[in-house]
Amino acid sequence: MNLDATDRRILSVLQKQGRISNADLSERVNLSASACHRRVQRLEAEGFIRDYVALLDPRKLGRPTTVFVEITLSGQADDVLDAFEREVARVPDVLECHLMAGTADYLLKIVAEDTEDFARIHRQYLSRLPGVAQMQSSFALRTVCKTTAIPL
Repeated sequence: MNLDATDRRILSVLQKQGRISNADLSERVNLSASACHRRVQRLEAEGFIRDYVALLDPRKLGRPTTVFVEITLSGQADDVLDAFEREVARVPDVLECHLMAGTADYLLKIVAEDTEDFARIHRQYLSRLPGVAQMQSSFALRTVCKTTAIPL
């Protein structure tokens, strides 16, 4: 399905205000409430809208430290990749894991309380991941910009 300008306006608003009422959304995108509701339902059914979530503040939850970990595996065979991906998905502190092109095979985004907590995560989980040949960790000093909104 192709997205028209109205669909894009709906998605743009919902990305920034997921809890907006249908009445307010319909007003913002210049549609009747029923037409807006049908469009949102269609966008959900067709997978453009994957989920609705609450974005939490890691600082308020005691997890202000963000660590990016580059991981290089010992090989590229499917069984090595599959084993790594299966186990890394079980690490509760990993927010994101990306298969990469470049020097590292994977890039992880991890949240921790502080450097000591990251050391615990490293010992308890990361060092035990299968197929890991090398790991390099970088601590974020400050988040300059951050969004979950995809440009439309």
